[in-house]
Amino acid sequence: MSSLYARLRADIVKAMKAQDRDRATILRTNDAAIQRAAMDGNVPIDDGLVVATLRKAVKTLAAANEEFARGGRDDLIAANRTEIAVIETYLPVVLEGEALVALVDGAVQATGATTKREMGAVMAWLKRHPAAEQLDFGAVSKLLQTRLS
Repeated sequence: MSSLYARLRADIVKAMKAQDRDRATILRTNDAAIQRAAMDGNVPIDDGLVVATLRKAVKTLAAANEEFARGGRDDLIAANRTEIAVIETYLPVVLEGEALVALVDGAVQATGATTKREMGAVMAWLKRHPAAEQLDFGAVSKLLQTRLS
């Protein structure tokens, strides 16, 4: 069991003992999503799976907030922001700006990629990199498209 997942499970117990129902519900919902992802992929629960599942949850909540904003549902936006804040405490800091550009440029150089057809090789290299958990691969993809012809 991953250390991140163990921390999440311990925090569920703490929230339940403190009778913090909102936090306990958020954590239990995400625990179930992690377990479901592990079963669906027939893979053990590790930090990579936990991070990927939690990032997907944050992305889904952020997209829902955009829809709620169009519908004028400020109450639901506030609830989602609270949930996002709780989930983000379990996520590593995402590389941005110059650090991201430097890593992507290094990956392009290391793989020798020059065209968009070779983008998959660069992405595979980045997924094996120690900083992979800190990458938003959507942002990496956009950056690669500007770097490769």
